[in-house]
Amino acid sequence: MLEAAPAVFRTARRLEQLDLTDATLHAHRDDGSAIILADPDGDHYLIADAISPAQPLAVLIPLDDSFHIRAEAALRFQRRLFRRAAGPLPRALTLTPRHRLRLVRMVRALDGRSAGATYREIAWVLFNRQWQSATEWKTSSIRAQTIRLVKDAHTMMRGGYLRLLAGR
Repeated sequence: MLEAAPAVFRTARRLEQLDLTDATLHAHRDDGSAIILADPDGDHYLIADAISPAQPLAVLIPLDDSFHIRAEAALRFQRRLFRRAAGPLPRALTLTPRHRLRLVRMVRALDGRSAGATYREIAWVLFNRQWQSATEWKTSSIRAQTIRLVKDAHTMMRGGYLRLLAGR
């Protein structure tokens, strides 16, 4: 969050000094404006209340469980302000290819289940494998994995995604 800096921080950068050529502005009525600042290593997402372009800026970081992630993101933004490479996103905000694949499978599994598909049909689509007998299917590790994907997707849908957004 960008805020007006207290008067003692006279040397703080001002909104008018920011290079916002790659920025997208999304105005909101209640909680200020969202600014998405494009960056090749990962975009910067900023929320700014009504700030005069000539007013010194400060970054507001709440003292919560995500403080360390927000502080890393603020340092990336500061490097960008000084026209240096911002560097990669904080590790907690990046997904490994394996985690990304699992999330995609969760969404697809939930979509299939919501449309009335059986676990067996979902597994066939997700893992491109068909089982010949009911016994083979019942003892398959893919069956257990498919059921877990649907269960975890339901958890994410009911608010579990907030943990993902918080980098956990």
